[in-house]
Amino acid sequence: MKIGSHVSNNGTKMLIGSVEEAISYNANCLMVYLGAPQNTFRKPIEKQNAKEAIALAHKNGISSDDIIVHAPYIVNLAQMDDEKFNFAIHFIAQEVEGVDQIGARYLVLHPGAHMGNGPKVGVERIAEGINKILELTKNCQTVIVIELMAGKGTECGKTFEEVKGIIEEVNDKSRIGVCLDTCHIHDGGYDIVNHYEDVIEKFEQVIGLKYLKVIHINDSKNVCGAHKDRHENIGFGNIGFETICKVCNDSRFMNIPKILETPYVNVDKNVSFPPYKYEIAMIKSGIFDPDLIDKIKMI
Repeated sequence: MKIGSHVSNNGTKMLIGSVEEAISYNANCLMVYLGAPQNTFRKPIEKQNAKEAIALAHKNGISSDDIIVHAPYIVNLAQMDDEKFNFAIHFIAQEVEGVDQIGARYLVLHPGAHMGNGPKVGVERIAEGINKILELTKNCQTVIVIELMAGKGTECGKTFEEVKGIIEEVNDKSRIGVCLDTCHIHDGGYDIVNHYEDVIEKFEQVIGLKYLKVIHINDSKNVCGAHKDRHENIGFGNIGFETICKVCNDSRFMNIPKILETPYVNVDKNVSFPPYKYEIAMIKSGIFDPDLIDKIKMI
């Protein structure tokens, strides 16, 4: 099972610290930002200790393809403002080059929001942007991985059909993929709890499993179809432990990195702990611990 989590990237260690954090969780894959997701400031890759981090990852059984980078949320490829659209293109192109420089392969991207112009316009705009990004980075091997969204507001990519529409318009199909987030598709209306096989079969028919490159593993605070995107700890939400384990143990997804993005456990307003080491162990064992959150609070 390829399973890991989001990890931090800060301080003097930068990406070395990211890999060390993943190792401490007994993870064999990880996801990281190349800078703060709330802004577009980036340290040069050569100052992020990438070479040493990749060597440490390989030494501990984490391959380059299992180091996932997530693009920041603040750029929007679906908008019609040309100045902001072009800024988003050039910034994401910079991220694509950064992924290539550190020796990783996949950049997960929230596709964007159409801001009232309609999903069709948004999908076309996103594909236009991705084509420009890929042209600007044609010497890179980085694959842009479109994340399926929960459908908050005017988010594009909330259905398999919308993501298919983006892929169909991308010229270089070898550099485009999909990220399936369990919370997002559940909140988006795909009932993976009661109709798991039907949902996976629909994904195969509409998009194609060959495009599935990354899976985000999250439970949900919401009912199916709520379109809210509120992650919950594994087994404590409306998706449930059994379905999460079904995804993680699905033989079709054996070689796909599965990344936990579940909430930190709050002890009080000033102290919180990452649950990832314990959630990974629980998923691997296949045994749900209903007292897990309380135990983490006592650490």
